[in-house]
Amino acid sequence: MAWRSKFFISVFLLASTIQAITVPTSPPSNAGNIDKSLVAVSLEFFAFPQYTTLVSTSTCLNNVANLRGSPVAVRIGGTTQDRATYDPNLSSAVEYSVDDPADAPASLNFGPSFFSLAANMSGEVTVGLNRQLNNQGNTRDAAVQAKNTMPNLFAIELGNEPDCDWNQNADEASEQSWFNALSTSVGNIFQGAVYLGWDTSPLVSALGSAIVHVKSISRHSYPQSACGGASTDLRSLMSHSSIVSYTSQFKSGATTTHNAGLRYFLGETNSATCGGGGISPTFGAALWIVDYVLQGALNGVDRLYFHQGTIGNCQYCWWGRFTTGAPFYGVAFVSEFLGTDGTKVAMLDNGTGAVASYVVYNSANTPVRLLVYNSNYYDGTGTRSSTSVTFTGGGIPSSGAKTAKRLTAPNATSRVDMGARVTIGSGGTFDGNCNAIGTQVRENVAVNGGLTVSVSASEALIVYL
Repeated sequence: MAWRSKFFISVFLLASTIQAITVPTSPPSNAGNIDKSLVAVSLEFFAFPQYTTLVSTSTCLNNVANLRGSPVAVRIGGTTQDRATYDPNLSSAVEYSVDDPADAPASLNFGPSFFSLAANMSGEVTVGLNRQLNNQGNTRDAAVQAKNTMPNLFAIELGNEPDCDWNQNADEASEQSWFNALSTSVGNIFQGAVYLGWDTSPLVSALGSAIVHVKSISRHSYPQSACGGASTDLRSLMSHSSIVSYTSQFKSGATTTHNAGLRYFLGETNSATCGGGGISPTFGAALWIVDYVLQGALNGVDRLYFHQGTIGNCQYCWWGRFTTGAPFYGVAFVSEFLGTDGTKVAMLDNGTGAVASYVVYNSANTPVRLLVYNSNYYDGTGTRSSTSVTFTGGGIPSSGAKTAKRLTAPNATSRVDMGARVTIGSGGTFDGNCNAIGTQVRENVAVNGGLTVSVSASEALIVYL
């Protein structure tokens, strides 16, 4: 990032609670592996060509890539991939009509230049193609064009969230048949499942010999729903104990997938379905991303592809709606915590309270950074509580000083698109095109028989060891 750094002695708020944490000197057995593109991006199929015209798309992705030292993996798919027909003679990338620019098309055509745009993405790309219309020949033609055009092609999905339309046995037979049929043209390059609600484990065994055609298994995940007037709850979304409980469901599917020699992804995820509702543009959603990503890794998720939907009509989108939204600050913060050198992450608390503590290790199995997330909900009323956490062990000296960087905002409901100031390191922000601006400040943390930091409710902090 282009921010400058400076140091000052931090002044801690009066803590309402105090916690003591021992940092293991090497990764514990339950530490999670950190993929170089753990934080990935999913772009809605019909909107993908328009995303490539936004300056903020490349800038946001480059910001994350710089923090992680590797390009961001991208998945192109979603509901409209199962409404799309490939037209090899179409000159434009996509062709469709809608009554309102905020709508997603009920049907669309796409042409060869769609894959040319995808080939320009820096990271690995997964492309979703149509299975719902049951036109295997058309999908085969599209898959061949993708394979021939895209040197960065990681995988091809066939269909999106089939659990919304039929039963699991029928889908397992369909996926097996399609993988066998299309692999003769494009090879063993498929991403299986793509389920929203079903457990992915049965598919792995049901595919039988067709499993050789599969590279990865995809589960979709949205902790809350904003569809059909459903209510969302920010306090619940950002609760550390709730996040720990929710993400535990991925562990068995990840284990089954890894035992089969495959990658396990949340191939489409975000805070709430149907664009996200009122909770998704908030600072609380940024904090949720930080904790959710780390818990994903701890439960065996190799990558989390955060979905970006219809441009201009997408509450959970990180960019492209009005400005660079508050959630992207969480993306940048957790990406900096993971860093270019992070290989394993461990949770240091027991997962039942409101305050989370993590440590990330490098390839030498040395702890390099700590993270504290205080998920106590603060909505801007009353006194903002804080928690002090003291770390010992892990190579932390008995005296001296370390530095820290804080992710904060006036409260959990703060929204950048409504004028609130969300910051990383006191002064670091993003402009409307996702450019990092302002001065990022590191706090100086004294070490005296342990390293003690104070983190306010609805706030997070990285400590650099």
